[in-house]
Amino acid sequence: MGVLHKGLRFAAGRLPKVIDPNTHAVLDYAVAGSFLLMGVLFWKRNKRAAVSSLFCGGAAAANIMLTDYPGGRHQVISYKTHGEVDLRLAGLTAAMPGLMSFGDEPEAKFFEIGALTETAIVGLTDYDYYERPAARELPAARP
Repeated sequence: MGVLHKGLRFAAGRLPKVIDPNTHAVLDYAVAGSFLLMGVLFWKRNKRAAVSSLFCGGAAAANIMLTDYPGGRHQVISYKTHGEVDLRLAGLTAAMPGLMSFGDEPEAKFFEIGALTETAIVGLTDYDYYERPAARELPAARP
């Protein structure tokens, strides 16, 4: 894990929480889709990077599908747990080039950028959104 990734991960808890569940779902699908697409594109030139990318994309897609939020389908895990899984997936994404022995190859850069992106999304997301419903209600109009 690079110094930049460690720094962003440290700062993630201090970032303003500006991403709501709907926006987070769109970003999740974009991240999962990019990993799945790059897995296909990497296939002919670097099988280890391709398998790693498909694995990361599949794990992100599974996290999406099992979460109780607008993008989810099966509502097995809470939105807050989804965030913790997202953070772990960002760490796994950063580690994949080293684990799969392609850290010195050009494809490793995609995983570094992907991990930074995932970490930033986690840091900017309000995972307590559903735990404060009163804060989400509009104030009553005065007559």
